[in-house]
Amino acid sequence: MMKRPLTKALILSLGFMAGSAAADQLLDRARNTFEPIPKYPPVIDGNELTQSKVELGKMLFFEPRLSSSHLISCNTCHNVGMGGDDYLPVSIGHGWQKGPRNSPTVFNAVFNAAQFWDGRAADLAEQAKGPVQAGVEMSSTPERVVSTLKSMPEYVERFGDAFPGQDDPVTFDNMAIAIEAFEATLITPDSDFDKYLRGNTEAMNEKEKEGLALFMDRGCAACHSGVNLGGQEYYPFGLVERPGGAILPEGDRGRFEVTQTATDEYVFRASPLRNIELTAPYFHSGAVWSLDEAVAVMGTAQLGTELNDNEVQAIVAFLKTLTGNVPEIRYPILPPSTATTPRPTDMVP
Repeated sequence: MMKRPLTKALILSLGFMAGSAAADQLLDRARNTFEPIPKYPPVIDGNELTQSKVELGKMLFFEPRLSSSHLISCNTCHNVGMGGDDYLPVSIGHGWQKGPRNSPTVFNAVFNAAQFWDGRAADLAEQAKGPVQAGVEMSSTPERVVSTLKSMPEYVERFGDAFPGQDDPVTFDNMAIAIEAFEATLITPDSDFDKYLRGNTEAMNEKEKEGLALFMDRGCAACHSGVNLGGQEYYPFGLVERPGGAILPEGDRGRFEVTQTATDEYVFRASPLRNIELTAPYFHSGAVWSLDEAVAVMGTAQLGTELNDNEVQAIVAFLKTLTGNVPEIRYPILPPSTATTPRPTDMVP
């Protein structure tokens, strides 16, 4: 029996088939590890995302009078025009005090299992209450917030529309629920990686796919998986090799402050990586400004491996495919203060 000679066309065809199989395998692996961001906001248990509630939450998100100084709003530290954070190592709060940690992005935060670097808030509504009351942030109280909101007739009306049937809808809890409703809409779908996961294999180039494969093969995906590529579980920072004090300050013991459990010392929630190229500086300390450096640090600290320059560059190229369509937010017109609105306090602590 005569064997068919391997023509150039046949060789190219076989190579294409092998390449296609490898491409399909990479996509299958990715789909087993990650999920695309949905096109629409998720359902929030116990918090229906009505238009009136979302619009109220948007106003409150930008409302500086929730702070005692009338200067600081949620948007101050979670700026929707700058990646959902404030582009600072740590945020600046009441009395120009520096906060203890880098401000996480508000974009896609609804997909996190818990909020804050140490997971001390179960959801976005609980998270919204914390900064308002923190002396180093907005330095207010629930009573002052309610007095402020009730002093403006438009807010009283909007709370009534957002929370129908309640005898006294202007409450501190409802403030947080409305903010949660708005923040739940701050999702960034249709990144190149999302398009790839949905079957458009041309949405990522070869360098980005190489980075995706490295991200999974090297073990990054063990902590950074799911829809938000992180934000679900807690891990020691310095699992293999502890970074220096500039990156991992000894005074911040992470989740230990919440649980008081020795094994939670220097444990933090795995940072979600969506839109990571927009949210420098990196880590809870905000000590690293370069995404390339952050990837290299994670290689040694968490994986115990020295990533070479080509590997770092490929992983960074993949991480940049996680930047989605950032929602365009129009700044709301807020109601004017009245004679009964509490006056701003001095910013000097």
